[in-house]
Amino acid sequence: MTNIFDNQTFTNTNYSGKDLSGCEYDSCIFKGCDFTKTNLTGTDFIDCIFERCEISLVKFSETGLRDVVFKECKLVGTDFSRCKELFLSFSFEKCNLDYASFQKIKIKKTPFRGCSVKETDFSGADLSGVSFAGCDLTRAVFSETNIENADFRTALNYSFDPEMNRIKGAKFSLTGIAGLLTKYKIEID
Repeated sequence: MTNIFDNQTFTNTNYSGKDLSGCEYDSCIFKGCDFTKTNLTGTDFIDCIFERCEISLVKFSETGLRDVVFKECKLVGTDFSRCKELFLSFSFEKCNLDYASFQKIKIKKTPFRGCSVKETDFSGADLSGVSFAGCDLTRAVFSETNIENADFRTALNYSFDPEMNRIKGAKFSLTGIAGLLTKYKIEID
């Protein structure tokens, strides 16, 4: 039997290391909750908001994230590539997504605003139309990634090979363009 939670607010709840597999949360709000290393296998989150939550190293296996908002959350090392692809949609605002993985998933038009996305793996992902407004992308991995029409104009510290990615229509600032020339080992003043 699936535990179903609808229109509820959870504040400062500690789920760390617990098994919440197979639950369904619809239109719920999580504030200051700790999900560190929580098993969320087969759990569905629909129209949910996470604010200032610790969601690092969770087990997202066949987890549904549909219209989910993450605000000021810590999602270090989280593997989003194991989530259900059907209806997968979320947004991130002022989150720490360092060492996360979005490998080979389609997250078109996803907004990342003011996030730390250091050493995050976007290999093989479809990021067309994604916005990285004010994000730090130090050592983020883009390889065989579709970043067509993506917006990097206010992103910082990105570096990737344009020949190894689909970049048609992507937007870059003049100051950030050096990140596309790194492989040539040239100096730009």
